[in-house]
Amino acid sequence: AILLADSNCLLVVVDTNRPEQVVSQDLLEAVHKVAVIDHHRRASSYIADAALNFHEPYASSASELVTELSQYLLEPADLLKIEAEALLAGMVLDTKQFTMRTGSRTFEAAAFLRRSGADTGDVKKLFQNDLEGTIARYDIIQTARIYKDGIAVARVDHTVGRITAAQAADELLNISGIDTSFVLFPDQEGRVILSARSMGDVNVQVVLEKLGGGGNAATAGAQVPGKTVDEVTKMLLQAIDQYLEDE
Repeated sequence: AILLADSNCLLVVVDTNRPEQVVSQDLLEAVHKVAVIDHHRRASSYIADAALNFHEPYASSASELVTELSQYLLEPADLLKIEAEALLAGMVLDTKQFTMRTGSRTFEAAAFLRRSGADTGDVKKLFQNDLEGTIARYDIIQTARIYKDGIAVARVDHTVGRITAAQAADELLNISGIDTSFVLFPDQEGRVILSARSMGDVNVQVVLEKLGGGGNAATAGAQVPGKTVDEVTKMLLQAIDQYLEDE
């Protein structure tokens, strides 16, 4: 892409506004016209001088914003079925089946995708797990402990898939009495990965920003290099305490 890029290229950055989180920072620096489409809260570092900055923190997902733009450019029939289903799947994921962070614009975007041929049954199949992944998810959930009222922390000392950990964090919110969850595990590169979810008053983005992470109030993540799971767990509990004190 860097070799093909010229002065007429437009680079579209989706689902992040931080330059260090893009797939290729070299490509970002090589292209002079950049469009940013994102729903995360702006952090201290962000992509500056964008030709288009469609930044809406109150949107459910980047998929919702892309769909909104598509409605001005396309007729429903112009969108491929797989494209419509991919966008709808993104909205389903970020809204937790349309139960969190939804507004009237969310459902209007979903209706446009449905008119474009998105099949809700096919979208559900995209989220199916194999038996091995399901067992791994519940192994994580078994480690969960209640730290403070409504806050669960689960940690494992072995590497698991990031999707599995994120699903475990989601699953914990289905348990009565838990409205905030944190999952920690080490990856193969010596980092500790955190996934956080909230459906209550705790803003998990603010908590994980103290550990160098980010996201939004309901969904956040972080990567902490050079630390053990025990050390990061202590850092997390301190960040939770500080957040609760500040609130």
